[in-house]
Amino acid sequence: MTEPDLDRGKAGFASAGGCSDLEFEQERPRKIIHIDMDAFYASVEQRDNPELRGKPVAVGGSRERGVVVAASYEARKFGVRSAMPSVTARRKCPDLIFVKPRFDVYKEVSLQIRTIFAEHTSIIEPLSLDEAYLDMTENLQDIASATEIAEQIRAKIRAETQLTASAGVSYNKFLAKLASDHCKPDGLFVVTPAMGPNFVEVLPVERFHGVGPATAARMKELGIFTALDLRPKDETFLLKHFGKAGRHFYWICRGIDHRPVLPNRIRKSIGAENTFPRDLTSLDDMRAELGPLVDKVWHHCDSTGVRG
Repeated sequence: MTEPDLDRGKAGFASAGGCSDLEFEQERPRKIIHIDMDAFYASVEQRDNPELRGKPVAVGGSRERGVVVAASYEARKFGVRSAMPSVTARRKCPDLIFVKPRFDVYKEVSLQIRTIFAEHTSIIEPLSLDEAYLDMTENLQDIASATEIAEQIRAKIRAETQLTASAGVSYNKFLAKLASDHCKPDGLFVVTPAMGPNFVEVLPVERFHGVGPATAARMKELGIFTALDLRPKDETFLLKHFGKAGRHFYWICRGIDHRPVLPNRIRKSIGAENTFPRDLTSLDDMRAELGPLVDKVWHHCDSTGVRG
């Protein structure tokens, strides 16, 4: 390998033992960056309203109803998290400030960030408005170091949007995403091929791509709590208990992930939801409210030509 930051590690980052499984990756390891904006929606609100800076902010819901869409880092210190009921968030943080979401603004900022990505590569896989995978193996500016590119991207995002982003750099998507979360907020971390297997071995199974609450509970019933617990299990065992996902689990617990960055990823689901000012307890009430939601989903399907 000639990529310095994916070969030896980057100065200031810890390095771990050798990687005997590297031979299973392609001959020329990829250079993948995962960019994740820091508390994106809440940070946009704090940027646009100086009175919110330094204060616990929750985007979405209200003081009594709904759920938290995003929480500022000041709110997270109190245990406030996205998808948490607003009433629970308010209980955890009495001074929490609720702000209505402005998705048109978030989309506009997201497009700004996407334009910055496109200066370096056309292989961009957005996961949401605030995060994306970038394949820099062959980049448009012919920069050898993916870490250098990640630093440039983070600096330009800060300069153009006054927001911070965290970045993870590695030789596959699974490790790049883990790396971006390692030094949040406003951090950059590199997982080299030498570090990969040791980096994942102590991770709880909940951190694995594709492991939700139900799968995690099933693993724990089998005595599997970390990647190190997974490694002794052969593919036959994992396929028996987890279906086709078993093969994926077999590889990622070794730090191996062959998934490519997909610039034209197909959307798998479409949904619509609403939070009501009061609980709906009768079937008639629910049916009345369900109609507009069905119409909204169908309008999207019809306008985009997709079917289920």
